[in-house]
This record gives sequence, structure tokens and C-alpha cells, in this order.
Amino acid sequence: MIPIQNIYYMLSYAFHVLREQDYKNIETEPFDNVAELCAAILAKGVALQLKRGLWREYIEKTEPLSSPRGKIQVTDSIKTCSLLKTQLVCSYDNFSENVYMNRILKTTMMILWRADIAKARKKDLQKLLIFFGDVEVLHDLHSINWNMSFHRNNQTYRMLISVCYLVINGLLQTTADGATLIMDLLDEQRMCRLYEKFILEYYRKEFPQLSANASQIPWALDDGKGDMLPIMQSDITLSRGNRVLIIDAKYYAHTTQEQYHARTLHSGNLYQIFTYVKNKEAQPADIPRKVSGMLLYARTDEAVQPDNVYQMSGNTIYVRTLDLTGDFAALSAQLDAIAKEYFELDG
Repeated sequence: MIPIQNIYYMLSYAFHVLREQDYKNIETEPFDNVAELCAAILAKGVALQLKRGLWREYIEKTEPLSSPRGKIQVTDSIKTCSLLKTQLVCSYDNFSENVYMNRILKTTMMILWRADIAKARKKDLQKLLIFFGDVEVLHDLHSINWNMSFHRNNQTYRMLISVCYLVINGLLQTTADGATLIMDLLDEQRMCRLYEKFILEYYRKEFPQLSANASQIPWALDDGKGDMLPIMQSDITLSRGNRVLIIDAKYYAHTTQEQYHARTLHSGNLYQIFTYVKNKEAQPADIPRKVSGMLLYARTDEAVQPDNVYQMSGNTIYVRTLDLTGDFAALSAQLDAIAKEYFELDG
């Protein structure tokens, strides 16, 4: 099982704001489960957001009014018999904090408040919820639209909404009677995204001498015609000088697959990394470079763990595992060793 503290460190690399001074005390706090960690992050982040002010937008509101305002809805006024009450149904723009992002925040805090977390954390969330009195709760959690745009004025919501996403989509489990429970761990899909983002941002911060990107790799086409070809999107591409290492980060319940009573690598993973490496090597053809690939699996407790090096058509393909279960110093040492060994870095 991954220590909760390691999940915090992974989140802190994925979201730079968690490394700022305002969140430093979270780093040393003990957590019994991921729900507690998310509750602590949201409590701190929402409190900071309240100091800045909750995000507001103009929202159209329609209601019967004694003093007309905005656009009068004549048909609705007649249908609802508002005239008998000396009222008119009006539509007007209201500068409100009942916006979608605040509704997501409130909904998530209420979910965590009902979860198995310490009473002190519940009290922190309860104090914050008082300031969301005019914000509505989202009832259909499965239809939440997470595709929202962030800009300079609401950028501080980005990390908060990302944590809400992890809570609602990664920590929720629906029981047969329709009740919801909080799981102790993030599910595989959500954890995979965090795993990829963490490794990329780790190398960006800790190895500034390397170029670290999640870059697209163009197809090496003879005639330049690539209609309907899928996009090759790498998880992590590290480069320095003429050396390139493409890392495909994989977070699975099982690091290998079983075929004919034998453990083998996931074939699709191997085909994918080999394709990435060969196409990267060919772009552009007149610049010599050493391109290698690595499948970096999160280590499981299975008896068989991959640790292989393959020489394929002039390129090296590594298959490694990353142990997330120790303390963070041991975890970072593993990542450091990969970069130092391949790029022949000192220290």
C-alpha cells in the first residue's frame, strides 16, 4: 500500500501550489487515509480562496418580482398569475457566487464531511461550508462537467478542482442500495494520471539540466501523408544533448500478464514504446541522436516483477518498476538513479 504521505508528495509535484508556504504544514501532518489528505488540502485551499474572495459570475435568474427588474417575461407572468399578486416574472443578471466551480467545491466538502475522517477535519470543513450558504449542491455526481477553462482571474481554483476530481471520481464507490462510500485508495485510472504527472514534474523540478516534457512524437512518414493516424503522446520525454529517454509510466494492478501459464510483459505497452522510440529517432533524420525507451511500472506486491533491458533494432528498451511503498527519500532516489545513469550525470 502506498503511504498517504507519498501521495501528498506526488500531489505536491503535480500541483506546484502545494509546495508553497501556505501548504507547508500539511506535509508534516499524519493521515489515516486519502480522504483525510484531500480534506486537509481542500480545507487549507478553500480558506485561502475565501480570503481572496469566492469566484463570482453573472447568472441569469428568473423570478416574480414586485419591482420589475431586467426583462419582463409577459407570457410567464400571465401563466403563473403573478399579476394577481401585483408581481411580474422578470429575468435579470445576478452577480452570484453560485457558479459551477463553487458548487463543485461545496459538493466535495460535503462528501468528505460525511466520510471517515477525524472530527477536527470535519469541524474545519463545517466552518468553511458556512460561507457557501448561497451555493447549491450538485446532486448528480456522475454528470459533472470537468472541462472548464481557467484564466488569470480564477487560476487559484485549478488545484482545488483537481482535488475535487480525485475525490468524486477516484474515491467514490456506490453500493447496491445507492449509498456512497469513500474508498481508502484512489482507483487505478485516477492514480495512473497522478503517477504520470508526478514523474514528469519531478524531473522538471529536480533535474533542470534536462529537458522534460510530455511531447508529441511525429510519425516518420515517407510521403508526409498522415491522415487518420493516431497522435503519439508521450508521458515523459527526457533529453539532453543528443540523448533522449522516452518514459511510459504505467500504473496497473498487475505489472505483467499471464499467457500460457507464463508471465510476460503487456504486449501493447511494448509495441507502443518501441513505436515511440523508432519514430523519435527518425525525426529529423539528419540529426544523430541516441533514443531509448523505458516502461516504468508502479511496483506491486506480486512475486514476479519486470527488470529487463532489451536491445531492439539498434535501440535500448528498459523495463523497470518504481517502488512507491517506502518513504519518499527512497522513492526519489529511484527516480534520480534513472536520470543519472542514462544521462551520465554526476552527483
